[in-house]
Amino acid sequence: MKLIQSIHQYDVSMFTWFLKRKHHDVFLRLSRAISHTGDGHLYALLALLLYWLGTVEANLLLYSVLLAFAVERSCYFLIKNGCRRNRPASALQNFHSFIVPSDRFSFPSGHTSAAFLMATLSSFFYPPAGIFLFGWAGLVGLSRIFLGVHFPTDILMGGALGTGIALLSLEIVLS
Repeated sequence: MKLIQSIHQYDVSMFTWFLKRKHHDVFLRLSRAISHTGDGHLYALLALLLYWLGTVEANLLLYSVLLAFAVERSCYFLIKNGCRRNRPASALQNFHSFIVPSDRFSFPSGHTSAAFLMATLSSFFYPPAGIFLFGWAGLVGLSRIFLGVHFPTDILMGGALGTGIALLSLEIVLS
């Protein structure tokens, strides 16, 4: 129990540090836009584009994405509802997030998980885009902290979950 308490104290300290940045208003405006790119609309458009392209490479990426999201969303819901960690607005006194979250619990970050899943899969098939994709995925995670809906460990676990399931998906699809 002390370990969980220590992690939570670290999380609150890091969360507070993020929100006290000098240019927080600028970060907040950028965070809304960046977070919105991880809402899922772009993933659906990418799937349609890959289907339309119909190349072997596009089809393998599409199959990997579909499999990975089926597994990731299931794991995400099990972990989120199993851990039941409160979001910062519920866990911290006198704090209100800057957006209304889509659900009640914060651990892990679904936006971050999905972003790292897409970055991992897409960069496997299109390596030159990897730096941009992982940079974008990291920004999606940071945006969730700046918007006040996730603690840093929610983001770390989301990134690990998305990356791990993407690698598992690649192993299955390419074998």
